Amino acid sequence: MNPEPSPPATPHSSPSDAPIVASGLRSGAWLVWLLSALALVALVSSGLLWQKLSSIQEHLARQSAESSGLSQEARAQAKQAQELARETAARVSVFEARLSEIALQRSQLEELMQSLSRSRDENLVVDIESSIRLAQQQAQLTGSVEPLLAALKSADQRVLRAAQPRLTTLQRALARDIDRIKSSTVSDTPSLLIKLDELVRLADELVLANAVVSPSALTSSKTLGLEPAQNWWQRVLQRVLDEARGLVHVSSIAQPEAALLSPEQSFFLRENFKLKLLNARLGLLARQLESSRADIAAASGSLNKYFDATHRKTQAAATLLQQVQEQMKTLQLPRVDDTLAALTTAAAGR
Repeated sequence: MNPEPSPPATPHSSPSDAPIVASGLRSGAWLVWLLSALALVALVSSGLLWQKLSSIQEHLARQSAESSGLSQEARAQAKQAQELARETAARVSVFEARLSEIALQRSQLEELMQSLSRSRDENLVVDIESSIRLAQQQAQLTGSVEPLLAALKSADQRVLRAAQPRLTTLQRALARDIDRIKSSTVSDTPSLLIKLDELVRLADELVLANAVVSPSALTSSKTLGLEPAQNWWQRVLQRVLDEARGLVHVSSIAQPEAALLSPEQSFFLRENFKLKLLNARLGLLARQLESSRADIAAASGSLNKYFDATHRKTQAAATLLQQVQEQMKTLQLPRVDDTLAALTTAAAGR
């Protein structure tokens, strides 16, 4: 057998060092317990921290998974949005193309409507102008303003029914011309023709200024022939006296040319007077007013120059000629220049 181990050798201490050793042992135990407690606290805190870190990691993992899911969903939605945007862009382009087509069709339709409306207005203007010019010719031929007035009233009604703002100027011009024609005085052509015919009839009965036998002497001779039969010597004496009176005729003639007219020239003078009146009548019918006035003036001058102004029929012819000249001053028909100018402007499209 082995001998028991001997206790470790201790240094030699004195009795006074024992309490110090005991206190050192007790402090070392407390230090161990303190360290153990600290280690335990550190271990517990480490466990808690590890557990918390694990929960944080799990939470982060869940959030990462959720974020990845959301990102995938967002990518899918973005892809759908892109596809929807492309579809929308395609639809917008189609709509724009259709809208441009519709706008083009609308512009073409508006142009067509405007052209139709313009064509209708132009046709109306041309029709009104032709009717007014025709009525003006009829008025000039007939010498009456009734055809022209009727045409202006009809044109005014047609423009009023059309209700086009561009024809307002034409409507005002028509109203002015209608008022002017209504207020104007125009001589009656048929009455002038009747007076000219009466003057032509009186031309054969007018007495020349150099007539040898006056109408009163002719009348007295005719009445003598109707008296009862006288004695032969009375009839011879009466004839001698008549011949004596016819040999000498004293009269005052203002124009020397009238006294120098021969009987043949007297015949042609009457015919010339008639021709002047007939030319005036034809000029009046043809609406050649200036030539008609000139013929009437020439006839009046011939009447005053070559015919007896003291005779009753000559005075009646002079009165008729004066009336004809006065009426021919107001024979000019009123013009419709305002209406024709407005029609020209409307036809030009201004």
